[in-house]
Parts: sequence; structure tokens; C-alpha cells
Amino acid sequence: MPIRPQSVAAVMPMSLTSQPPFVAPRTVVDERADILDYRVLDGEEWDRAIAGFDGVCQEQLFAYARLRWPGVALEPVLFSQGGRALGGALVMLQRLPLGLATIALVKWGPFLADNRAGAAEGRMAWIIDTLVAEYVDRRGMMVSIMPKVEASEDNRVAAMLAERGFRPGVGVKYPLRYVVDVTLDDDTRMAAFGQKWRYNLRKSLKAGLDFETAAPHEVERFMALYQAMSERKLFPDFSGIATVEGLMAMPEGTARPELFFVRHGEKTVAGAVIFTAGDTACYLYGATDDAALDLRAGYFLHWHIIRWLRDNSRAKLYDLGGTDGFAGLHQFKSGMVGEAGHISPLPPVMNHATHWRAYAMGTAAYKGREILTRSRDAVLAARLDLQRRFKRGVKA
Repeated sequence: MPIRPQSVAAVMPMSLTSQPPFVAPRTVVDERADILDYRVLDGEEWDRAIAGFDGVCQEQLFAYARLRWPGVALEPVLFSQGGRALGGALVMLQRLPLGLATIALVKWGPFLADNRAGAAEGRMAWIIDTLVAEYVDRRGMMVSIMPKVEASEDNRVAAMLAERGFRPGVGVKYPLRYVVDVTLDDDTRMAAFGQKWRYNLRKSLKAGLDFETAAPHEVERFMALYQAMSERKLFPDFSGIATVEGLMAMPEGTARPELFFVRHGEKTVAGAVIFTAGDTACYLYGATDDAALDLRAGYFLHWHIIRWLRDNSRAKLYDLGGTDGFAGLHQFKSGMVGEAGHISPLPPVMNHATHWRAYAMGTAAYKGREILTRSRDAVLAARLDLQRRFKRGVKA
């Protein structure tokens, strides 16, 4: 079973005009008298600098964000102390209509260079304090931070933000995220799958399928498979699929995703684009052929992706994303997580501003965007339902 493309756009950037230049480098001294330096990098330099960071994710890549959110000003901020990089945050600047306020949005960030360091929590706090000092205190904006999912209902970064005066705002409609442990040996991993997932995987292993990694230039092969699937299934797609070719064109030495395929004989029946950098890999996009369901190619594909991640990357976890409310996706993803991983909620965006206008205008903009997005989704879902009914009627 394929994993449907997902939308991670709980808060979708709006167009804005250019911002005043970021003053860099600056230093901030927090109450513990620790000095934190920060500077803005250009896009390509940023993507190279953060490729080896533990906390890096696709939403924090310049190559992804510039394609996913065209027209939004991007400031890739690198934080350091004593010349040592501690982490980063790709800040998206959204100027609201009439220039009444500006939102500084960080999605699935900030992130650390080393998640395992004993001082990791303190370093995250310093980075947040620095963001507040620059964007809230100095530039009068509202800072919005959307933390990454953690293995608990109590998100540590969200709690850290709340302690600093951030307030919860809008969140995704279906917040649960499904995260698989990819560090286990084959036998232990197999035993940890849900019973039905394990049964379907074993059937797929006898179906004559082949798994292959592909070079970046084979992205057109994936896009052709994806386009055929979209036309066949008629599902609403807000996944940002248009970013794939740009991501696969990223140069060596950056956090370029990996491309995987499953073949049945000479025919490609499934494919996936996977973000593999850092300590958490992420499912980005997938596509299947008509034959994939009977062959259980989705089970075969993800089994081999898990093994590839364990043997060829630094990833310890594999984030499958959400379900958009589809029961079949919940069954598939929860069975893959099984007893080795976690199913946890993605926190809502956390907002903070000291100027009343920045906060009022920012929260109103998010609420308005949420209403518009849900109305759009409802209209599109109804239209696709009519198309499916018509298609079934024609076949009958």
C-alpha cells in the first residue's frame, strides 16, 4: 500500500515584499552571560553548512523552501558560540497586507547541529532567545515557531516556547505523526511490525519484486509514475510535488534526498523520494502503479527503505508523516511503526510578539488563512468526489 503524499503546510506562507537587510553578525547575551553569535548565509552556502546537522529536515532547506513558498523572503540563520556551529533556523518573513505587521516563521525548527550533546536543551533555549531578541525585540515582528514532532504528547520545544511567552496558534487538522525506529536488525524489526503489516510484507517478499536505488537524474521516471497515479486516483494534492525536481538537482555535499524504486520484471511499480540527512529521515513523496496493490509493493518498498537507512545513513528514525484523516493510511502507518517507534502529535504553531499590533494582526492572518484553506479543501474534495462518481458511472 502506498503512502499518500502529505501536506506539512499547517501554516502556509503568503506573499510579501522585501524586508530591511538583516544585520549580521550580532551577539546576544542571555541571563547566564553566554554569548551566541548568528549570521545569515546565502542559500547554497546554507544547504551545504547544515547538511551534516543532526536536526536538519527538508522544511529547513533553502532549496526546498524557495520552491515551496515562492515570493517569501528567506533568511537562513546560522548560530554559533566561540566559532562552533550550534544550530540553525530558516526564517520565512511574511509581510501582511498594507505592511501592518510581519511574521517571522520557522517551520520544523530551529534545529541543532548535535542532538546528542549534554547541553542540547540549553543550546536550543539560547537559539530561541536569540531569535526573539532579533525578530521580536529589535525588528518588532511576531515570531512563529512550529516545532518538530517528538516521542511524547508533551513536546519539549513547545514547552520551552510556552515558558518564554509563546502562545499556541493554529495546528494541522490531523496532527498525529508516525515515526519508525530504523536502527534494529532485520529479525527484530520484522517482529516489531504489526501482525497484518508483517503478513503483507512476507507476501511481498515472495512476489518477485526488486528494490533499487536510483541516481538523481532518474527523477523524471518518478514524476511519470506520480503523474499517472494522480490521474488514476483523483486525490487532492497539496504536498508540494513541484519541489521534487529542484530537490533532486541539489549538488553533492548538500542534504539532497534519495530516490528509490520497486520493479516487477521490467516494470516500475512503486517509487519514493526520501529525505535521508540528519538523525531523522522523512518520507517526502511516493507513487505506485496499478499493479502495486496486489503485489503489496508498498510494504516491500518501505521494508527496504528502512534497511537502507539503517545501513547507509545516520538516521535513527523514519518519519512517515500524517494521514490526512484516511483510515487506511492509519492502519498502514501504525502497522509499520508497530512496537518500535512512536505515534505522536505535531504541536501547533507557537506565536510570540511584544507589540500588540504585530500579535493581533499575525494571529488574525493565521486564522483567516486557516478558514480559507479548509474551505478550499472542502470544495476540492467535493469536486473530486463527483469526478470519481462520474468515472465509476462511465465504467459501469
